[in-house]
Amino acid sequence: MATASSFKDETHPFAAERSAHPTATTSVRIANPGSDDHRQSPNEGIGACGWALVILSYVLVVITFPFSLCLCIKVVQEYERAVILRLGRILPGGAKGPGLFFILPCVDTIIKVDLRTATFNVPPQEVLTRDSVTVSVDAVVYSRVFNPIISVTNVKNTQYATQLLAQTSLRNILGTKTLQEILSDRETIANSMQVHLDEGTDPWGVKVERVEIKDVRLPQSMQRSMAAEAEASREARAKVIAAEGEQKASRQLKEAADVIAESPIALQLRYLQTLTQISAEKNSTIIFPIPIELLNLVKPRV
Repeated sequence: MATASSFKDETHPFAAERSAHPTATTSVRIANPGSDDHRQSPNEGIGACGWALVILSYVLVVITFPFSLCLCIKVVQEYERAVILRLGRILPGGAKGPGLFFILPCVDTIIKVDLRTATFNVPPQEVLTRDSVTVSVDAVVYSRVFNPIISVTNVKNTQYATQLLAQTSLRNILGTKTLQEILSDRETIANSMQVHLDEGTDPWGVKVERVEIKDVRLPQSMQRSMAAEAEASREARAKVIAAEGEQKASRQLKEAADVIAESPIALQLRYLQTLTQISAEKNSTIIFPIPIELLNLVKPRV
């Protein structure tokens, strides 16, 4: 029940000293739906008509006992809290639960609030990034109610309101990022979105525990252009690697030729090694071995 508190001057031994400094007395009304002031009567402020309805409800309960217990006894689960309103006013003591509770028929209304973590998907949002690229991004949000009183009195549907806020927050945050940042810094974007949502849903009694970016979809034309760019980059790297390999191979061949030129027997060994490799294969190759000495006779003439 909303409570009204009035701050007034109190009489104490230093009243004379305070009178020397004139101050303005201000009356402040503080509305606190979740107040735990147990001294306040549950029927305070309901008026004469409200008292009559409450008394009538007690009489009906007594007359229809024990059948009235089916309407008066309510069970609240461990993961739930009950907000009880009597003639539209929240009963003092805050949310009830878990356990059994007695309510008056016709004058009491009980609203059960689930405290478990709820999840919902943020529909894909078409966003124009900072570098003028259109992407479609969706996410998942994990949230829970931490204050049942505020979630009942301040917002009609907490999950629907949180879902709409998540959609707008996702669009606003991604609009300040480039495509490269969206693809590589998903965790940073999710943390920023969680902080933004938590600040927005705090007056509703909702705590956003986690936000995850599920998928980033690019247009087909952008996918084809990025694939072509990546393929061209891979081909360029492959050509560079092949050229470097040929350069290293030519250096090794030059060193091998220098070694063979210094030692004539090395050419004979290489010749025999080549014959061994050819003979190991099953093919129809016909080889006519020529003595190395004949090549040496021909070499000076050339």
